[in-house]
Amino acid sequence: MTPAIAAAQTVAPAPVRLIKTLRVEGAQRIEPETVLSYTKLRVGIPYTAETLDQALKDLQASDLFVDFSIAGVETGDIVLRVRENPIINRVILEGNKALKSDKITKEIKLAPRQIFTRTAVRQDVSRIIELYRRQGRFAAVISPKMVSLDQNRVDVVFEITEGPKSKVRQINIIGNTVFSDAKLRSAMVTKESRWFRLLSSNTSYDQDRLNYDQQKLRQFYLTEGYADFRVTSAVAELTPDKRDFIITYVVEEGKRYTFGDVTVDSEIRDFDSTKLAASLPIKKGDWYNAKLVENSVDQLSEAAGLFGYAFTDVSPDFQRDPDTLTMGMNFHIAQAQRTYIERIDIDGNTQTQDKVIRREIRLAEGDAFNSFQVKRSQDRINSLGFFQDKMEIKQVPGSAADRVVLQTNVEEKSSGELQLSVGYSSLESFIAQASVTQRNFRGKGQELRLSASVSSYAKSVNAGFTEPYLFDTNIALGGDIFRRDYSSYSTSTSSSSSAYEQVTTGFQIRAGMPLNEYWSLSARYGLSYDQVTLDADTYYTNGVCDTAIAGTYLCDAVGSRWTSSVGYSLLFDSTNSRLRPTRGRRVTFSQDFAGLGGDTRYIRTTANASQYIDLGSNFVFTAHAEGGYIKGLGQDVRLTDRFYLGDPQMRGFDIRGVGPSVTRTYYDTSTVPATVTDSSTTTRTALGGTAYYQTRFELELPLGAGARELGLRPSIYLDVGAVFGGTKPTLVDTCAVANAAATACVAGTRQYTNSAGELLYIDSSGATTTTNTGTAYTYTLGSYRETYSGNTARPRVSLGVGVNWTSPFGPLRIDLAKALVKSPGDDTKLVTFNVGGSF
Repeated sequence: MTPAIAAAQTVAPAPVRLIKTLRVEGAQRIEPETVLSYTKLRVGIPYTAETLDQALKDLQASDLFVDFSIAGVETGDIVLRVRENPIINRVILEGNKALKSDKITKEIKLAPRQIFTRTAVRQDVSRIIELYRRQGRFAAVISPKMVSLDQNRVDVVFEITEGPKSKVRQINIIGNTVFSDAKLRSAMVTKESRWFRLLSSNTSYDQDRLNYDQQKLRQFYLTEGYADFRVTSAVAELTPDKRDFIITYVVEEGKRYTFGDVTVDSEIRDFDSTKLAASLPIKKGDWYNAKLVENSVDQLSEAAGLFGYAFTDVSPDFQRDPDTLTMGMNFHIAQAQRTYIERIDIDGNTQTQDKVIRREIRLAEGDAFNSFQVKRSQDRINSLGFFQDKMEIKQVPGSAADRVVLQTNVEEKSSGELQLSVGYSSLESFIAQASVTQRNFRGKGQELRLSASVSSYAKSVNAGFTEPYLFDTNIALGGDIFRRDYSSYSTSTSSSSSAYEQVTTGFQIRAGMPLNEYWSLSARYGLSYDQVTLDADTYYTNGVCDTAIAGTYLCDAVGSRWTSSVGYSLLFDSTNSRLRPTRGRRVTFSQDFAGLGGDTRYIRTTANASQYIDLGSNFVFTAHAEGGYIKGLGQDVRLTDRFYLGDPQMRGFDIRGVGPSVTRTYYDTSTVPATVTDSSTTTRTALGGTAYYQTRFELELPLGAGARELGLRPSIYLDVGAVFGGTKPTLVDTCAVANAAATACVAGTRQYTNSAGELLYIDSSGATTTTNTGTAYTYTLGSYRETYSGNTARPRVSLGVGVNWTSPFGPLRIDLAKALVKSPGDDTKLVTFNVGGSF
């Protein structure tokens, strides 16, 4: 017998077992046939241990059962015993504050009425942790729990311990020799966590930001001439407590290059390559700067666009010479066809009519393409203020190679404004203003406004309407009706009192039209009725304004007058936005002539100019200057028609706090000669001037992304100005003669009157009566000295800082300004604020 035959005789064949019966136990919601369908077991087929093991694996893979087993293996009566996964009743999040529940539930897969599985729980825990890591919270801990309920249901509870945001504790840079660590850190978006960066979100760790910072480092070095610079590694290490990250960059700076020969190679015959090369911002011998290369490409593309080439391909060719450390540049302009506007598409406007947008576009269908006009159209549409900022007009290839489609995709925003301004002044105490403005009324670009204000010294109401394109022409027409109640006041260190009351009621009609793209002309006519009064009980004696009490300057202002005036304004505007410009210039020259009927005659001339400069990196510098002069025609300029300067034009000074004024200082008449008392009894009355000037230099400062998300826009500014001119009023010094003679200064007396203006007397019982008893009921006038000050063109200067905040309850402006240079008689103020909203 051979060994192979002997071995065959010793190994018995495995018995073949068949499935006699097959049933499912424990299934509640799932049909038995469904359970069996997940396996390959069937009645009448043979089975082995491997077959049954595979069946168990198939049941596990279905994710439908929390427990499963097979019985009846020995007899062939196979029983699949299963215990179904429970159904989720609720998914509960506990402890989450930094992330709202709705944001988390959108990301996780578990939901009510779904089948609970531990795999799904683990996956959702990973998803929630990833959400917190995106927020920079790497110490977040998610603890899932299951609460069993009846009917095989469960509540899934995610207990969340969010932990603090993982900050960037330190940024290390290895390999830099030319620039300091601090200089390179300033080029990055990520910042080290410090107390003064409390509002910044850039101090938290973000992997995407880490990658972006590597690009920022490369951009920085490329703009400084280091063309071979590279970041060899960037590692972020989480501290053991998971609270902070330490980021380390390893860099290779390389050598510094200069520009070599700069040439332009144009396949478009319209271009002079030599002149184009000479106009570029890069010159041979200058340090290499990648940003200037990008600017040169843009400049050449824009130049081609001006000639009607919309899709010009400008390719820079870098000619690096490591031996001489020079970088030659050749800009290749590929052949292109002149393009024409095939179509102008406008999308996204649901309220604004198409024509409102189209009339701001400087090109028409069929016109030759012009990149400058496209940019100008874009600025004009943004200036409307009806759409989200930075809307861009895209150029898309048309149906032919020489056709272009302009796509104007807008996103509308609220064009209505509800402003509620609240302030506090040492003079006016509480100030409240309210206005409602709809700048896109009925979607036609019309402006409708209504405003009202009230304070201790002023009340006004104004209603106006403007149609910017009358009958779809370039003529704007508008009008206003108004009533203003104003109380001028005299001030002292401790209080203020009303000087005169002015009530003005009237209307104005105006019209305007553009002269060209940047110049426009407007004209207006206004009619108003002014009533200037003084408090009769305080300033009148025997029905007549008492100059000893009010002063000649106030008594002369009393009366009712009609003012009928006509005027015009010439405006130049090249700004990129009428609402919030960042570049461009705006200049206005205006004149108004009063004397077309009425009682007032003057000619008033004003001019103002503003220059806006985008300094880059969100720095915006504004230079503003204005001035004016008013001349009476055959009469003195009334007190109410003069120029006044102060808050809000000159921050750091109070309302009408700059310029000519009369200061009344009271005497102590108990001494001989009389002496001037302390300044707490000094009162100041602003008289205004016939001329003024004012300049403002303001720099808007950028903040981190976190502060920008909060809507914070701080600025620092310098205000310079003065108001002067006018006739010096007649002044009074009631003790001048007595002091000169070294005799007692006797104050004057006045007799009291009742509300009907009747003189009052004292009867024998001491009571007041209108019957002449021979004893007048009198009071003593204070003795005083008046001085005139502030009538000088000498500049007043203030320096301050302000913050605009788009708060949850509306735009808020806070100013803190200090008067650096002032003149005697000026009135200063340190803090102002106002708040508003939009709809």
